[in-house]
Amino acid sequence: MACFAATLGVIILAGFLNLSAANQDTCDLYAVVGLQSLLLPFTYDGLANSHVLRWTHNSTIIFYREKGRVSVGKSEDIFIAGSLLLKNLQFSSAGTYRANVLNPNGTLAKTWTQRICMMDKVSKPQLTYMCDPKSSAVNLYCHVASPQGLVFSWILDEKTLTGETRQTLSISLAKLKGETSFTCSVANKVSKEKSDTVRPTCKGPPPPTLFCFTSTTVVAVLAGGVSLILLLLIIIIVLCCCHRRIKTQTRPRELRMLSVNKRESDSISPEYETTHPNEYTENRPAHLSIDSEVKQPSPVPKPRTIPPHTANI
Repeated sequence: MACFAATLGVIILAGFLNLSAANQDTCDLYAVVGLQSLLLPFTYDGLANSHVLRWTHNSTIIFYREKGRVSVGKSEDIFIAGSLLLKNLQFSSAGTYRANVLNPNGTLAKTWTQRICMMDKVSKPQLTYMCDPKSSAVNLYCHVASPQGLVFSWILDEKTLTGETRQTLSISLAKLKGETSFTCSVANKVSKEKSDTVRPTCKGPPPPTLFCFTSTTVVAVLAGGVSLILLLLIIIIVLCCCHRRIKTQTRPRELRMLSVNKRESDSISPEYETTHPNEYTENRPAHLSIDSEVKQPSPVPKPRTIPPHTANI
């Protein structure tokens, strides 16, 4: 039981320590190192010489006044309502400041506590850019010393770009119209600086490719189309030559057939025509008209001549 209670006490103590450390990391006021003066905003309207006013910095008394008499600090550093004026601020000026007002009877009338953090003033940034033809974009970089803890912002043609808080910025070349101007600014809790204006001179993106294809693809397609057309022309020429050759070989054969038919028709004797009229009619060419048959007289058979018999001697 005693071991459990000890463990619980250690856990609670660690929680208080973590809470105290978190409170110490929280700053109520921010001030620039080298600042001439800073007024701590404490007021007590009923403050009189009869009250006791005490200011402490990290538990060290830096001002004490009792019954109108100042024993620590300078009276000109205190305003009528009890505010304290800090001068020539340095990093050592950071810390916890506390003001206590006591009544003449020693009771606490008012207390005030705030933590002050000191920061350097940001230096002026330098803006540079680099054109990236591969991605068709311009990359901008905001150079500044000690960028940790700084907030970056970008201005395009005098308009702040929302959502751009990084140290670098990438803009598509398609968005660059004419003399587009860029400016970057850096800021911390106490100061803000802006760079000089820069106008990138990058070449615009190349014209869009045909049907969203690359130039290599378009050239390959065109070359394939030309090759296909040439192949078709060659095939047509070959077919025409073959057809002409076949026609040339067929024509002499037809002429020979016509010649044979003509010779056969001429070889028919008149006697055969007279003896076999039906066959002659059937074998006549079909192109002869009936009128020609009527007009042409039928051939008259010639008398046979009997050769004279010679006497045998």
